[in-house]
Amino acid sequence: MASHRKPRRRPTAGGTARTAATIALAGAATATGLDGTGHAEPQPTPGQVKAEVDRLYREAEVATEKYNGAREKAREAAQRLRDLQDQAARKQERLDTARDALGSAAAAHYRSGGLDPAVQLVLSDDPDRYLRNAAFAERAGDRQHWAVAGVRKRLREIEQLRGAAHVELTSLKSWRTELKTHKSTITGKLGSARRLLSRLTAEERARLGAAPRAARSTGARDGLAAPGPAMSQAPDSRAAAAVSYAYRKLGSPYVWGATGPDAFDCSGLVQAAYRSAGVSLPRTTYSQIDAGRRVSRSELRPGDLVFFYAGISHVGIYVGDGRMIHAPNPSAPVRVAPLDEMPYAGATRVV
Repeated sequence: MASHRKPRRRPTAGGTARTAATIALAGAATATGLDGTGHAEPQPTPGQVKAEVDRLYREAEVATEKYNGAREKAREAAQRLRDLQDQAARKQERLDTARDALGSAAAAHYRSGGLDPAVQLVLSDDPDRYLRNAAFAERAGDRQHWAVAGVRKRLREIEQLRGAAHVELTSLKSWRTELKTHKSTITGKLGSARRLLSRLTAEERARLGAAPRAARSTGARDGLAAPGPAMSQAPDSRAAAAVSYAYRKLGSPYVWGATGPDAFDCSGLVQAAYRSAGVSLPRTTYSQIDAGRRVSRSELRPGDLVFFYAGISHVGIYVGDGRMIHAPNPSAPVRVAPLDEMPYAGATRVV
């Protein structure tokens, strides 16, 4: 028996629109609350902004040290490639000279007619002279044989050099790709930090610039206006010279990837300070920590390199009294700061 229930009506397009509008209004009512005011996402406090900015700066510094290392590897690969290309060019010049000599010898042989030696002897007006010339020709043939062998050897050497150059070129391209990746990471992190700081008032930014990190640093020069005491306690004259250089650079801006003379990142400042003292140090914190003898915190003397964070991503120069000079981050210049400013990881004495 057929059912007499009325078929369910499908909603029309107008009904669908009315339903959507109802849902939207209900959502708006929920968002606005009783007083009709919308609930915006709460603004982070200055302290929260600082914590996030510090995190971004640390991550940018890790990427900076990786960038510095990749840049050094790229420079080394480029230098090896140039050396290989120079060697190949010099060998190519010698090869071209040898080929020209062989070509001249072959042309002379062709002009002589290439007659059978017995026939030439019979036809010669002066057999004794012919025999003397034949002996000379035989010796010349030996020399030509060695010349051919030399050409073949140079060809093999050039091919080997070209193969090595291809390997270095591939390596160079790889390091350059890595450089671009690290640079993108650095600029992204620093850009995020700048945007966060821009949400604060000038007064809030000034307060954050003074506390807690900058307040503990006692400013760029406050408290240690002269390096005399630190230099007198340094292990030797080179360490003292590095400390003196670091003092002269107080107030210099932080710029990632910079090694002076007017701007620095953390490892760039350390490298430049010891370079001024005649000591060559590696470019990155990861390598600098192994550039000398490890010393305990209780053994620290001015000039020692002090490292921070578990990943050894930050470095400063110890100047005595529990303090160091370092290049902190883009919002702070080269300055004096306590070792407790960051998680201490170890120290190295390089002289």
